[in-house]
Amino acid sequence: MPTFSYQAISETGETVSGAIEADSVDAAENLLFAKGYIPSKITRERNAGNNKSWSDIMGRIGGVTTSDIIIFTKQFRSMLSAGVPIIKLLQTLGTQTQNHALKSAISSIIADIKQGSTLFDAMSRYPKIFSHLYCNMVRAGETSGNLPDVLSRLIYIIEHEAKIKSDIRSALQYPFIVLIALGIAFFILLTFVVPKFITIFARAGITLPLPTRIAMLMYQVLSAYWYYLIGGIIILIAGLRYYFNTEEGRFQRDAFLLKIPILGSLFVKSAMSRFASIFAILQSSGIPVMNAITILSGTIGNAAISRTFNRIKEQLEEGRGISTPLRAAKYFTPMVIDMIAIGEESGNIEEMLREITKHYDDEVEYAVKGLSGAIGPVLIVGLAAVVGFFAMAIFLPMWDMTKMTTR
Repeated sequence: MPTFSYQAISETGETVSGAIEADSVDAAENLLFAKGYIPSKITRERNAGNNKSWSDIMGRIGGVTTSDIIIFTKQFRSMLSAGVPIIKLLQTLGTQTQNHALKSAISSIIADIKQGSTLFDAMSRYPKIFSHLYCNMVRAGETSGNLPDVLSRLIYIIEHEAKIKSDIRSALQYPFIVLIALGIAFFILLTFVVPKFITIFARAGITLPLPTRIAMLMYQVLSAYWYYLIGGIIILIAGLRYYFNTEEGRFQRDAFLLKIPILGSLFVKSAMSRFASIFAILQSSGIPVMNAITILSGTIGNAAISRTFNRIKEQLEEGRGISTPLRAAKYFTPMVIDMIAIGEESGNIEEMLREITKHYDDEVEYAVKGLSGAIGPVLIVGLAAVVGFFAMAIFLPMWDMTKMTTR
């Protein structure tokens, strides 16, 4: 990060000077204003651009992680509960954080608040750091005057979702490693082992069986057109990335993920847990149902389910309640619908939503624990198919050679 030398006037009227790290001159001015200084001169040091540490570079490349947001929010809540003024609080957090992207965002938020912006408005300018849900929860806390409690609920949501994602990644790690190893083994056998045996079989004048001819054809295609294959794969990946960045592409991708055997049901259960957890917290924070549905649509994490929220919102505007539109919506399980209907009738929908969250948290935990065991048989079948194919491609001609030598 560039270093700027500055001269400024302190709150007591004294002239002070020093050096400060910032992304730009404007950011340096904001940081000085945040410290209570009035800058009179700011110049960038010439060698500042050449003195970047590895942590500076990685801080810029890596962005703001979930762990950074959790730590920031916990510190924010603790200092706010202790009665620290918001400007002083943000100045302290900006000084303590090691993430440069977050540090820069905090300095800009301080400047915006000093100019009269609300915390919600200031954070909303950084959607890549503070999500739609995060900003709306902050707005609910500002409106109700109970921001520390709202931040506590927000911390629970972020930690809860981070745990679920971590558990799913851990469960899928072994299958992915096996698939990668299987792909490497297939490539090595096809490009290095099979060609040598085919040469031997050709010299012996043996009629090659079908598995061997298929392996030979695959090798010939791979050796003659490998650059086309690589180019095609690159074009396919680039095309899919572009398509998945569109609204329709995200919808088709997420709808497909929900239909995948084994994994699809896990994604649905995780989405139901997320829906109930966030909805309960939004309700307890005093956010109206229509606004809550809008927030859920942008934070549910699945474009296919988000699209159903848009239809639910239209029916809610017609005064049909919550459970009735959910019955006609796709992906929502009967348990979720029935529990919400009971909550509406009893006037205790928050408690019902919490019960739904607990239930699907347990369901997700059990599903994640059994994921490796469920995928295991599929991997074994795939491994057996690859090994069996190459075994027949090599050993069937060898068997014929053995017959020839024994005659």
